[in-house]
Amino acid sequence: MTIIDNIEVLIIDDDQDVVDAYQHLLEVAGYQAKTATNPQQALALLHKDWPGVVITDMYMPGTSGKDVLHRVKALDDSLPVIMITGHGDIPMAVDALKNGAVDFLQKPLQPAELMALLEKHLPKRKQLIAHRKRLQQTANDVLLGDSPLIVKIREQITLAANNNKDVLIEGETGTGRHTVATLLHNHSEISKGPFIKLCGSRVERTPDLQRAMINARGGSICINNLPAMPPESQRWLCRFLLEQERLGKREVRVLAIIEGTAEGAVERESLVPELFYFLSQVRFVLPPLRQRSTDITPLFKYFLKASCQKLNKHVPVIDKAYINTLNRHQWHGNVLELRNVAELYAIGIVKLAGQERTKPLDQMSSPLDDLIDSYEKQVIEDALYLFSGRINDVSNYLQIPRKKLYLRMKKHNLDKADYKAR
Repeated sequence: MTIIDNIEVLIIDDDQDVVDAYQHLLEVAGYQAKTATNPQQALALLHKDWPGVVITDMYMPGTSGKDVLHRVKALDDSLPVIMITGHGDIPMAVDALKNGAVDFLQKPLQPAELMALLEKHLPKRKQLIAHRKRLQQTANDVLLGDSPLIVKIREQITLAANNNKDVLIEGETGTGRHTVATLLHNHSEISKGPFIKLCGSRVERTPDLQRAMINARGGSICINNLPAMPPESQRWLCRFLLEQERLGKREVRVLAIIEGTAEGAVERESLVPELFYFLSQVRFVLPPLRQRSTDITPLFKYFLKASCQKLNKHVPVIDKAYINTLNRHQWHGNVLELRNVAELYAIGIVKLAGQERTKPLDQMSSPLDDLIDSYEKQVIEDALYLFSGRINDVSNYLQIPRKKLYLRMKKHNLDKADYKAR
């Protein structure tokens, strides 16, 4: 599927003499061109990231230019197609433009017109493919894993990031929903615009939403927990989005996040059906970690290594039995929970092991009480460092009440202010 990646223009016409003339013209102009008289064979050469332009005749036996256009748009809606029509076929050409063609040329072909269109559309296509590759690399770095489900999500992101359409993002907590929203904004055409984050539960009245939309003009608004917004606010948002689409002028891109499934929210009558149907044009369903179990071990090792580097520690050896325990766990907190477990493992706290952690000592270098105190101080210090002195986080992950944590910190002369990020 990559045999024409070095080709800039693919020409499809059932007349061999015509395509030979086109190819000669383009090669003289310095373009890498390939011709085909069989539309089916030509289409088989294409893939969604092909960095060129397709030029096809409108009238061909068997597979028409309209069929070629439809097939190309199904492969990649952004792949540019230029239609060649006969004299007097303007209505058909206009129809092709409505269905996704970027331009059309009339026979007899004027070389200057063809060159002008290629100079217009080919650089845009190459720029788009380069952007997709950069985004793919970024997505690989932040949405980790090699399971088919997460690979599909990353591919979907590369296609959706640049079209600026409104997006619905569904899934359980900790699956990466906010990461997807951030990727979509940061790699869109409006990435330099504002990125407003709004929690649906904080929208008490429609004016709250209206103010947020005004602040998001020229950029994106990420609405977390969309069903928590009042129904009248959801209906207002639906009308706003429909009006944007009707006018063909997009002031704000909406990235809506839903816990669980949108259908479930509609059934519970917490999500207005009209808004769901509108947003579901572009839809991401993030898989829970238990559905991509092959990613658990490599993700744990990745987070563990990252935490140890941050703490300037050697990566500890992981027992095979512990890996089996990780793989059996249900991970209701998904990737977020797995990362937290790996961070705790890095500082010596083993969760999910089902047994007490033991460490043989060749020789007692200090009395037992001193060793215990020293270890306790080290664990608390590591946790304070890891969470930049945020007592709530330290308390939660050490599974100790705040009051008791403060008492032990006082005992070891530890001050949370010393660990805050600077």
